[in-house]
Amino acid sequence: MTGLASAFRVLAAAAAALLAVTATAPVAQARPEPKAPEEFVALRSVDPTIIQEMRYPTAHNFMGVPVDGYRQPLCILTRPTALALHRAQTRLLEQGYSLKVYDCYRPQRAVDHFVRWAKDLDDETMKGEFYPRVDKTRLFADGYIAEKSGHSRGSTVDLTLVRRPAAPTGPYPPGRQQVPCYAPQAERFPDNSVDMGTGYDCFDTLSHTDDPRIQGTQRANRQFLKKTLTDAGFVNLAEEWWHYTFKPELFPDTFFDFPVARRSVAGH
Repeated sequence: MTGLASAFRVLAAAAAALLAVTATAPVAQARPEPKAPEEFVALRSVDPTIIQEMRYPTAHNFMGVPVDGYRQPLCILTRPTALALHRAQTRLLEQGYSLKVYDCYRPQRAVDHFVRWAKDLDDETMKGEFYPRVDKTRLFADGYIAEKSGHSRGSTVDLTLVRRPAAPTGPYPPGRQQVPCYAPQAERFPDNSVDMGTGYDCFDTLSHTDDPRIQGTQRANRQFLKKTLTDAGFVNLAEEWWHYTFKPELFPDTFFDFPVARRSVAGH
């Protein structure tokens, strides 16, 4: 019995020592998500009248799946950019129009997702709508996809015009028959915006803001949007009628990676 009792004492001591080590060992924790700097705000907190139709948290985009980093359908921008949009919106409301944003701040992880998709030449799920005339091998060379995006700096926004009162855009049903983004407006996805000649994110030269093939009402709508935003301090990217950057940029050299989520700008 003495030997057995001694063995139990040894085992008890070993167990106690193991518990002590476990109790004092640091607990592994998930790396906390980065938050936005104080200079970033949710657009809705500055101007709730601007329509938001955020495409990348949904499957209705050129990849056909929700994009990494978009946790909620939320437009986040630097405060000066949001205030500039508010000034433009004030003028537009007086004329019977509203801005509608498709994308605002874009985390670097979303851009990385774009790059991975572009390198997967077998994935052409959304080719029929977004890039019917562009070979996927050309997406980098032609400038449609890049490893860095000005959106990640927080002063760039993708947007359009909507005539008020605005009817809601209908849902995008899975498996919907794809129609080229440059097809007549009545045939394209039924976006509630004015006719700009192509849909949003149309990988085609017809998306160039001043493409000479775009005439009449379509050209007038593009020029109206351009003048309104230029007067508010924005600069258009010539290759995309929807792409505008507020100048001077608050963070001209920083590409952020906090997620698009309310918690990223909570309290700002």
